[in-house]
Amino acid sequence: MKRQTVLGLVTLALGAWLGVGSELVVAVSTEPPSLDPTTNAAAVIKFLLHHNVYECLVQFDAEAKLHGQLAASWEVSEDGLQYTFHIRDGVVFHDGTPCDAEAVRRSFLRTLDPGTGHPNRSFYAAVQDVSAEGDRVRFVLRYPYAPFLALLALGDSVVVPVGRTDLAVRPAGTGPFRFDEWRPADRLTLRRNDAYYFPDRPRLDRVTVRFIPDPSAQLAALRAGDVDLVAEVTPEIAFALSADPRFRVVSGPSNVVQIMAINNARPPLDRLDVRRALAHAIDRQAIIAQVFFGYGTPIGSHLTPAVPFYVDMTHLFPYDPPAARRLLAQAGYGGGLSLRMVLPSNYAQHVRTGEFIVAQLAAVGIRATIELVDWNTWLDRVFTRADYDLTVIGHAGRVDPALMLTGYAADRRDYYFRRGWSSEELETLLVQGVITADPDLRRAIYGRVQEILAEEVVNYYIQDMAAIHALRAHVTGVEVLPLYVLDLTSVEARRD
Repeated sequence: MKRQTVLGLVTLALGAWLGVGSELVVAVSTEPPSLDPTTNAAAVIKFLLHHNVYECLVQFDAEAKLHGQLAASWEVSEDGLQYTFHIRDGVVFHDGTPCDAEAVRRSFLRTLDPGTGHPNRSFYAAVQDVSAEGDRVRFVLRYPYAPFLALLALGDSVVVPVGRTDLAVRPAGTGPFRFDEWRPADRLTLRRNDAYYFPDRPRLDRVTVRFIPDPSAQLAALRAGDVDLVAEVTPEIAFALSADPRFRVVSGPSNVVQIMAINNARPPLDRLDVRRALAHAIDRQAIIAQVFFGYGTPIGSHLTPAVPFYVDMTHLFPYDPPAARRLLAQAGYGGGLSLRMVLPSNYAQHVRTGEFIVAQLAAVGIRATIELVDWNTWLDRVFTRADYDLTVIGHAGRVDPALMLTGYAADRRDYYFRRGWSSEELETLLVQGVITADPDLRRAIYGRVQEILAEEVVNYYIQDMAAIHALRAHVTGVEVLPLYVLDLTSVEARRD
C-alpha cells in the first residue's frame, strides 16, 4: 500500500512536470460545419482536428520535412509505382479498435469509394490498389505520382476506423486527443488520449475550443483569462499585445494563399485588360503593411515560398493607378465600372482586406460594393454557385505544388474562380508536373505555370498569410507548420 502511494506521488509529480492534468482553452473565429475532414472540405475541420484527433501515415514538420506518423518507415520502388509503409505496432483508434495495416487499407478504400463523398477523392486518382500484409500497407499506382507522399500528410488522408457512420459528430482517430463534447455555436472539447503510442504526449489533459467570431471579444476573453490562446488572431490584436509581458505572440508563414478571387465568367472580368487593370489598381504591399501590420509575405501567383519550386511573380503588374486607368479606358470603361464583392463575415482579415481593396479600386474609377454574408452563405453562393464578381478568401497550402494547384486542372473548369477561363498549356503542364519525378524538370514546369497564372491575372494573388497566435505567457510549445493546422501535441499550459 505504501509502495503504491509513493508510486502515485511520483506519477503526479511527473504529470505536473509534463503539464499533464492542465487544460488549454482556445478561441477560434469559425466553427467547423462537421468534424469529419474526409466528407467535408471545410479547412477549419483540418485546422482543429488534424494532428490532434486524426493522424496520417506521414506528417510535415515546421521545416516542411516529412516524417513518419502512423508509419514507422516506408520504401518506394525504383519505378515510383509502389509505396510500402510499415505501420507502428500497438496503435489503436479512440474507439478501441486496432489501427493495424488492414485498418489502414480499409480506411483508404473508404476514401477511394465514390459513395463515401470524399471532397477531394480526385487527389487519389493515381491509386490502383491498396493491400495489407503483416505490418505492411502497399499502394500500387497507375502512373508515377510525384506528390504522393505529400498527399499522405494532408488532412484529406487521415486514417479513420471504417464502419463508423457518426464521424461528422463524434470523430475517432488515433491522435493524442480524443473527442469529448461538441456544443454547436459554443465549444468543442477534447481530452487526453491515455492510449496514445507516445506516452509522454500530449502534455495537456483537456482542450476546450470556444467559437468566438468577434476579434474584440476574443481579445477581451484573452485579457480576462477566460481563454489561454487565440488562434489566427487578427494582426492589430497581435500588435496591441506585443508589448504586454502577460502575453506572447507566435507567428510565421502559414502557406495559406490569400487571393482576391475573380469571377472570370462575368463581363467585364472575362477580359484580360480589365483584370490587369484590377492588378495595377491594388497595392499588396500596402495591404500587408496597413491591414496586417507587416505580418505576411507578398506573392504573385497561387504558390508561396513554403512550396518547392516557388517563383516570385510579384514584379508583374505592379501598383500603378495611372496604368489601371489607361487599361480601363482602352477596354471602353473610361467612365468606370461597377462590381460586387461578396465577403465572408466570419473572417475579419478577409473583410478588412476587401475593404482596403475597394478603396483602392475606387481611386481608378471602379465602384465595388461590399456584401457581407455568413460562412454557409458564402460557401453556397460563392464557392458552389459562383454568384459573385470579386471575393477575398484564403486557400490552405498543401506543400507540394501539384496539390496546391488542383483548382486549375482540366477537370476543375467549373471551379468557382475557373469558370470562364482556361488554358490548355497550363492544364498540360499540371499533368506533366504530377507524373514528373525529376526536380529540375518540375522546377521548369511550375515556373511556367506561375508565369501563366500571373500574366493572365486569373485571380489577384495577395500574400502568404502569417499564422498569428496570441497566448498567455504560461502557454508554451505552440509552433506554426506549413499546413493549415493547429498542432497541440506538444503544447503545455503551466500555471504557477
